[in-house]
Amino acid sequence: MRYAGGWMTAADDRILEYLSENETGSPAKMKREGPIRYSRQQINRRCKRLAEEGLVRHLGNGVYIITDDGEAYLDGRLDTENWTYIDDDSEAVEAQDSSNGEASNGGAT
Repeated sequence: MRYAGGWMTAADDRILEYLSENETGSPAKMKREGPIRYSRQQINRRCKRLAEEGLVRHLGNGVYIITDDGEAYLDGRLDTENWTYIDDDSEAVEAQDSSNGEASNGGAT
């Protein structure tokens, strides 16, 4: 079971699934090759939002890659509403920023 935050849309799951399966992708490539039935512009907007939230990372030139947090969300181990990890014992633990070990605040600085 996935724990989607209120800010997420159905397109977000499709984008994350595509990136998980294909490693990288651009909105144009996702539209052309993926099971994403949204316009390239909508995919682009959602990729930018997912990057702001830390679920994907922009590599440049419109190419994105899924992050560890994005994979954790797909696996049902990250609640993106309150940014907590769900461990095997169903206890929530605060999400950690993998780059500096500080608690994630959902992309806000």
